[in-house]
This record gives sequence, structure tokens and C-alpha cells, in this order.
Amino acid sequence: MQARKGGLRVGVAERYRQIGGGCTHWGTIPSKALRHTITMAMNVMRNPVFREMGIQTSPTMEQLRRGTASIIAKQVTMRQSFYDRNDIPVYFGTASFVDDHTVTIDGSQRVRSKTFVIATGTRPYRPPEVDFDHPRIFDSDTILGIPEKPGSIAIYGAGVIGTEYASMFRNVGVKVNLVNTRGSLLDFLDDEIVDALAYHLRDQGVIIRHNETVDRIEGKNDGVVLLLKSGKRVKTDVLLWANGRSGNTEKLGLEHVELEVNKRGQLEVDSQFQTAREHIYAVGDVIGYPSLASAAYTQGRAAAMHLLGHKDGNLRINDIPTGIYTSPEISSVGQNERELTAACVPYEVGQAQFKSLARAQIMGATVGMLKILFHRETLKVLGVHCFGANASEIVHIGQAVMDSQDLNLEFFFETTFNYPTMAEAYRVAALNGYNRLF
Repeated sequence: MQARKGGLRVGVAERYRQIGGGCTHWGTIPSKALRHTITMAMNVMRNPVFREMGIQTSPTMEQLRRGTASIIAKQVTMRQSFYDRNDIPVYFGTASFVDDHTVTIDGSQRVRSKTFVIATGTRPYRPPEVDFDHPRIFDSDTILGIPEKPGSIAIYGAGVIGTEYASMFRNVGVKVNLVNTRGSLLDFLDDEIVDALAYHLRDQGVIIRHNETVDRIEGKNDGVVLLLKSGKRVKTDVLLWANGRSGNTEKLGLEHVELEVNKRGQLEVDSQFQTAREHIYAVGDVIGYPSLASAAYTQGRAAAMHLLGHKDGNLRINDIPTGIYTSPEISSVGQNERELTAACVPYEVGQAQFKSLARAQIMGATVGMLKILFHRETLKVLGVHCFGANASEIVHIGQAVMDSQDLNLEFFFETTFNYPTMAEAYRVAALNGYNRLF
């Protein structure tokens, strides 16, 4: 859209039968829609008013998924209208380079272009020794289609996807074994947030096994046995393999444009999202970190603006917030305490516990906290970390102040926030941190 608004002729090649990509069809949108339905259902089931009315239920997977298809359809229709309105043709089929300026669609129709943007995303990594044809073994693309709610599940891989699904399945009463190949959960996050997440998952009944490596997997008629190199045997009804992703690059004909990928099938790019060939850009998950839909949107616009001649400072492509949809959710932006300590930055911490917020008490969502890291001398906001209800929404308030040249910690306690709101946590945290300076 950015390239088209800038006056370029644009075409889109799409391998799937509908536009929208993995985010819309089998990733972010369906999984977050399912999470929302689960959260709403659990809130009803735990509400004492409904219990007094005798309302008790255990929804099936089909019932929980029921609204997802309509949301996906709305997203596809909306996006298609953008293409139609801007006269952008969509070529359905697999695009593959045949030379520097030509691709074929499914090996037949040829399309020529001065420049290209590769935004093919990733897919779950499937090691050859794991039998993904077994009806009880799933990856993150297929788990959403699981026919029935299992009694127990083993999740191998405790990254963002693994922890999100561990939280979702536990919330519908499934026994969860979360097998982590590392020493802690989500170690890119602030240590205090990681500790809070691990405590809350365990408090809900999730079994977390750190520093484990798979030896082999045995699919059986009544379940799946995960045999670990430590000697442990974990038998559950189903297995979700959530360990790594691979770039969708193997069918692009990159050898015809002299481009190579790394061991994960991902393309390397520079700060302007150009590959080793200046006229070929790459954005989104296919270039690796941070592998977020939100980042992919911004990267795509940045690449388009660069090829339109806007070479420097065109968009805020740094300080991208993370959004992790566990229950409660997590969001953060900027530096964490570990990074600031290593860099010898004189920082201070301001905290607001959600259990003290009126809005959280009203919502019955008192688990969580907001944490602001700021420079002791300049009061410049250096990082915001949130664990709890609406974390992925309210983090943007901190992001705006952090990115501002004119604002610092004082903004939060010199500004009136609506009451009662979750955003009020900023005032509480800012005053908490400011008082530590004296």
C-alpha cells in the first residue's frame, strides 16, 4: 500500500488460496481469537453469580473455535478491499525468480518488476524424526484444528508460542507439561516478569521442565510418549511441537538471483531491509527477529519508503514492543534491568501492583504489575514492562513517552488519567519510582 500511494505500480503474489498470510489464517488471528473465547468462557465459569444460577459448562474445542472463521473472513474481505481500491492485482500461486527482474507464478505466468519485496513468512520447523502425520502429534499450525479437547498435553518448546498455548490449554482444564530446552522461560524479557510468569503458570498447575532435550518421540494409539535425554518419560494424550520456525524460502528460486539463506531458511537484510541484491527487499518473519506481525507491517512500509527514495529516518523501526498472549498477558518495550545493569546505566525502578488498582479489582484481574525503568538523573524512560490484564494495550503509553524527546517520568504524575483504569498504573508506578530518588 505504501508503494502504491507513492505512485508505483504494484502486484502481489500469494501462494495460499486467500490473502492475509499465516498471521490471518493459522497464526496470530485464530490463536488470539481462540484465547479471547477461552478467557471469556473461563470468566463466566468462575463468576460466582453464574455458579449461583447453576450455570456450569465445559465447552468443546469446536465451540471454542466457532467464532474464529468469521473473524478470518472479515480480515480477508477488508484486506481484499484495500487491494481492489488501489488497483493492485493479486496473482494466486507460488512466485519463483527466473532472473533478476522476472518471477513466474506456478511456473507459467511471468511477471516483471524493477524491485521486489519478499514477505513469505515462516512455518513451524519439522524435524524429520518427528512423525507429524500421527493424529496425536501437532505443530503450531495444526494444533488449532485439534478435533477434541485432550485430557493432557506435552508442549515441547517454551518460547512465545509454547507458553501461549500452555496458558490457553491450562485455562480449559487440560493438564500441561511445558518442556523447555533452556534454563528459564522467555529469557529475553525482564527477569522479574519471567519470574512472575513462571510462578503464575505453576500456580495454575502447569508442570515446567527446564533444560530438557528430546531423545525420541513415540506416537501410540492412546497418547504420545516424549522421551528426554535426561531419562524422563512424559506421556500425554497429545504433543505440541513448538520448537523453532523455518523461513518459507525454498521455492523462491533464490539461486537465480544469487541470494542465499541462513540455516533457518531466513534472509539477511541491512538496516533498510535490502538483501544482498539492492533491488530485492525482505521483511517480516522471513528475516528473523523480532518475528512479530506488528513489526512486519512497519518493516514493509519502511522498505517501500526506501525504494521510493526516503532513505533515512522514515519510520520508528526500533523499540518495537513485544506482546505475549499468555494469561495474564505480557508486554514490554525498551531495555530491561539486566541490559541496563550490564551497560552501567544509573537507573531506578517504579512499580505498580495491579492488586492495588481499583479497575483491576473491579475486573477481578489483580494478578500482575507495571514496571517503569528510568534514568536517575534525567528521568528519561528507558523501559516499560507489564504483566497482567491489558498489558499489550497500555504498554503503548509508555512507548510514546519513551520515544519522545521532550517527555520523561514526570509526564505520568503530572497528567490526569481516567479513574478507574488500568492505565492509571503509570501514575502509581511513576510516583513509586520518583519517591525512591529522595
